Amino acid sequence: MNLPNKLTVGRVIAVPFFIAAYLMGWYIPALIIFIAASFTDMLDGKIARSRNLVTNFGKIMDPLADKILVYSAFCLMVGDGTIPAWMLIVILAREFTIGGIRTVAASGGLVIAAAMSGKIKTVLQMVAVPLLMLAAGLYNTHIYFYVYVLAMIFLWASLIMTVYSGIEYVVKNKQVFKA
Repeated sequence: MNLPNKLTVGRVIAVPFFIAAYLMGWYIPALIIFIAASFTDMLDGKIARSRNLVTNFGKIMDPLADKILVYSAFCLMVGDGTIPAWMLIVILAREFTIGGIRTVAASGGLVIAAAMSGKIKTVLQMVAVPLLMLAAGLYNTHIYFYVYVLAMIFLWASLIMTVYSGIEYVVKNKQVFKA
């Protein structure tokens, strides 16, 4: 297994530690784990492309590892009331749709890599989550409002990109529906 794929697997392995820290109220360690895991997303792609180490495993597992990390955080945040459940439902509906398309494509021997709009969506989500955690940690301080507003801007931007990228993905891969 090459280095980018190891980083992807490491991101998945970090998720239970992130969840445990968050649930125990250890928000700073949870934040550090989340940021470190998010950083591996950028790093594994950069290494894979620069060293010509792009693999089908990476094309499939890299976006899946991102989803496991980010949507675990969103589930925790729905649970504690940080974000509304309907936002997570919209996000998951997009992911299940895209996952279905990828599954059908894969059954025909086609691997569909993530589009740029999906990557932007992921980056926005990976910024929104730590900002939301930081805002929660700053709740009784004078800067809470500013961090919270910034977190909401990134959360809403990620939701808009979620919908946009989902539509784009369906349109670009409509041939899969004809198979």
